[in-house]
Amino acid sequence: MTVNTNEALRVAVIGMGQRSYIARHVADAVASATDLEARVTAVVDVTPAGRERGQTEYPDAQVLEDHRALAGLVDAAIVTTPDWTHAEIATDLLRAGIAVYLEKPLAITVEDADAVLNTAAETGTPLYVGHNFRHAAVVRLMRQVIERGEIGEVKAVWVRHFVGNGGDYYFKDWHADRTKVNSLLLQKASHDLDVIHALAGAYTTRVVGMGSLSVYGDVTDRRDRSDELMTDWFSFDNWPPAEQTGLNPVVDVEDVSMVMMTLDNGVQASYEQCHFTPDYWRNYTVIGTHGRLENIGDTGGGVVKVWNHRRNWDVQGDVEYPIDGVEDGHSDADLLTMTEFLRSVAFGEPTSLSPLAARAAVATGALATRSLRNGSEPIDVPPLPEATLRHFATTSVPERTTR
Repeated sequence: MTVNTNEALRVAVIGMGQRSYIARHVADAVASATDLEARVTAVVDVTPAGRERGQTEYPDAQVLEDHRALAGLVDAAIVTTPDWTHAEIATDLLRAGIAVYLEKPLAITVEDADAVLNTAAETGTPLYVGHNFRHAAVVRLMRQVIERGEIGEVKAVWVRHFVGNGGDYYFKDWHADRTKVNSLLLQKASHDLDVIHALAGAYTTRVVGMGSLSVYGDVTDRRDRSDELMTDWFSFDNWPPAEQTGLNPVVDVEDVSMVMMTLDNGVQASYEQCHFTPDYWRNYTVIGTHGRLENIGDTGGGVVKVWNHRRNWDVQGDVEYPIDGVEDGHSDADLLTMTEFLRSVAFGEPTSLSPLAARAAVATGALATRSLRNGSEPIDVPPLPEATLRHFATTSVPERTTR
């Protein structure tokens, strides 16, 4: 793919739903750089309401109904459509020579994820998957602690995810329907599965899952909200979970789930997710040969603590590092992610996140889902074709270590 860097990158936004706000960081990325020029010139949405939102958000952009009409009109596209559409849209764009920023998850099955990566390798068109949490301040801090050797060689990673907003975020629209998401071990857990791989320096090779629909399946108040966005119904007053109202007509994804992983460097890892807790944050524990780290809070104002001396119970730890960044959400990580994507398209700069890592997160989540729905049988992650592995080995910065 060749881009004329003397002109502004022409960028399309595909899907004007809740997550489309990440495209606003195109302007922020340009404003924070002296050598980058990019602007949103097209908006695509299959719904009249979405196209109206797009026209309002980007009044100078061309508004379209079909992503296939973008061929020749743009250099890059930001895909923020619902999960089950990712693979088809990304494949079409890659074949049209349009660089793709694909919101995570890469796809909802291993097979679809592999199809996207194989297409990118065959066409040579840039593919970037928006695992923005890699750039979150808490993750960058934990990686720095590990890289400095403060806890020795990583041997175990445990993650607990308290999804206090789960009822509003995931059970009142298409996220609750497994035909649209497969499971929330993809849509929601893909962040943390990717971070586990980053902290451990390896990818999952074998996975086991357990889970159930423990609370929201019993809520009978349902309605179609396809003409609404999450911000239309969200409220902290929607509590307790069993008294939620207006859930999606189909609710068949698990609201509590657990994953156990063996990584290819021998690290053992686990991930737990619950969508009916009162609080909303994720807790990482990383244990090495000389100590362990754990975060208390996962945004600005929180801390990462390190224990590296033997003792009895002690909440203080030996070292405490403050977490920088925003105090709510991940807008700072979004900006860093979008900037990295745009610079990779405009200047060919390598990216810190390989699509191979995005595939590893999908494989872990999708196969854990298959496991939990089939008696928790262990499942091995299948390999990618060698040609695809070779292609991506030369298009991103090496991100795996053997510490």
